[in-house]
Amino acid sequence: MKPINEMRLRIESRSVNEAFARAAVAAFVSQLDPTLEEISDIKTAVSEAVTNCIVHAYADSVGQIYIWAGLYEDGGVRIKIRDTGCGIEDVKKAMEPLYTTLGEERAGLGFAVMESFCDRLGVRSAPGKGTTVTLTKYIKGRNGGDD
Repeated sequence: MKPINEMRLRIESRSVNEAFARAAVAAFVSQLDPTLEEISDIKTAVSEAVTNCIVHAYADSVGQIYIWAGLYEDGGVRIKIRDTGCGIEDVKKAMEPLYTTLGEERAGLGFAVMESFCDRLGVRSAPGKGTTVTLTKYIKGRNGGDD
């Protein structure tokens, strides 16, 4: 299915850019007239995904984070957040709640948080090649999905 509208954004992996990415995606999704809860869910999931890129993918350097978002006729929103950083060796393990490679410094809840605020979460990664996180959320909107 082809999106009815889409956006692309590229930012540097600096923590100051996380809020911008979150706000940009939220502004784009606002075309679907989401509820405050729906927009908050999207902002939280995008924030977690971008923060993961900053903290894990490019831990000791600054790299690029690529964000794509598409809106669909059925109210679906698909957001892809991609980096070309270090990648994840074991995606299944990384998605387990409380699993972290950074010790007590991090809670290991990033993927669990993303999953809880979206209808679907997909993660593709290869060591040394980067990671793509795909977030899917269906917007019912302020009218509850009724036309």
